[in-house]
Amino acid sequence: MNNKLHYISMLVSNNAGVLTRISGLISRRGYNIESLSVCKTEDENLSRMTISLFGDDRQITALKNQLLKQIEVNGVTELAEDNSILRELLLIKLEITPEKRSEIIEISSIFKAKTIDLSQNAMVLELTGNPRKIDAFIDVLRPYDIIELARSGTSALHRGQTIIKDFCL
Repeated sequence: MNNKLHYISMLVSNNAGVLTRISGLISRRGYNIESLSVCKTEDENLSRMTISLFGDDRQITALKNQLLKQIEVNGVTELAEDNSILRELLLIKLEITPEKRSEIIEISSIFKAKTIDLSQNAMVLELTGNPRKIDAFIDVLRPYDIIELARSGTSALHRGQTIIKDFCL
């Protein structure tokens, strides 16, 4: 089986409990959600959910079909990296020394990360980008004593004129 990361985007009713029901359906089928992003859309009655998870193509097709059977799911689409815009937000806090500060600032400028907090012994950086860029930034910073990090789920849209409502029932 060819397990790879898939990005599934759904348009769902903006009702209490929908997130719980959808995530429960996914976990009951043995999937681990890698990231999850949910927001109200331009229509206050609808929310957009973007979920990333690992699976093979056959498993993901079966999961999408199960999701479509849910009453509160209006549409499901899979977003491919080559025809979509994928973005995450990373906040990362590093323990720093005066000697390492300039190295970290230099690395940050290469990745176009912003310093959003700086104290005597710590610094917090912010970076937005596709998940691979976020992963690469974290990997480069691993030797610099990461104290903690917070990472949003992936938010995604199709490129061009395609919209999620094209996939609605």
